[in-house]
Amino acid sequence: MNQPRVYNQNMSLESSSISIAIKREDLIHPFISGNKYRKLKFNILEAKTRNASVLLTFGGAYSNHIAAVAAAGKTYGFKTIGVIRGEELADKVSENPTLSFAKEQGMEFHFVSRTSYREKTSDSFIANLKVLFGDFYLIPEGGTNGLAVKGCEEILQENDFNFDYICCSVGTGGTISGLINASQSHQKILGFPALKGDFLQADICKFANQDNWKLITDYHFGGYGKIKPELITFINQFKQRYDVPLDPIYTGKMMFGIFNLLEKGFFPKNSKILAIHTGGLQGIAGVNAILKRKKQPLIIL
Repeated sequence: MNQPRVYNQNMSLESSSISIAIKREDLIHPFISGNKYRKLKFNILEAKTRNASVLLTFGGAYSNHIAAVAAAGKTYGFKTIGVIRGEELADKVSENPTLSFAKEQGMEFHFVSRTSYREKTSDSFIANLKVLFGDFYLIPEGGTNGLAVKGCEEILQENDFNFDYICCSVGTGGTISGLINASQSHQKILGFPALKGDFLQADICKFANQDNWKLITDYHFGGYGKIKPELITFINQFKQRYDVPLDPIYTGKMMFGIFNLLEKGFFPKNSKILAIHTGGLQGIAGVNAILKRKKQPLIIL
């Protein structure tokens, strides 16, 4: 996988001594974008080293990771298998933009109940998958493992070291761990979890080698996949003002949080903030379908 080209997009904040730039990781690749590209890079190389021909991973109905692994498999010559949370989705693939895309990329699905899905990391669960599918290269849910963190360490380049704060959304903790490891000691890494709960703290500590980070847990909007009208309004206003699309699961919540913290005076004067756009835009279609059914305003693309 070639080194991608990304750029920082500066945003003007009127009457503010604070500057914000967005690192547009979402522009890396049309289908394997953002942190998914970073997480898969060294895993793909390792799979090739092992002469693996099959990638197997896990995800939900609108998983960015599922879509990215399917696209990576097609691009780099792997068969892909997605273990999908929710048996009820088996006959609804055509109604789901993410699963439809993954199927078009050649991914084979294995639907399991939500109860069974909780056991996905157990030895017995993995053993059963090997009985069903034979040998495969396993990529964890969300893509986070040591190789994924190594890939995410490449997000920050030398020209990013002049920023005081690095902000990113947090799902499984791999991206923020890479940012922490690659950051300079004078920088503060702020993570905005998309999920409820404080379990991420321990997960990040497994990979992070510095303590210059903090989780901001006030902007999950009720939990993973949960959205509220004020978030959609913010995302649409942000797109109109800065011409930058945000997804409502990760980057939208992060940017909402950053701007809310600005209003609260969280950042010191003259702070330089870098927000990492981790992609996830493929999920907007699925969210818009839900919003349409509820007769609520849609997200502007």
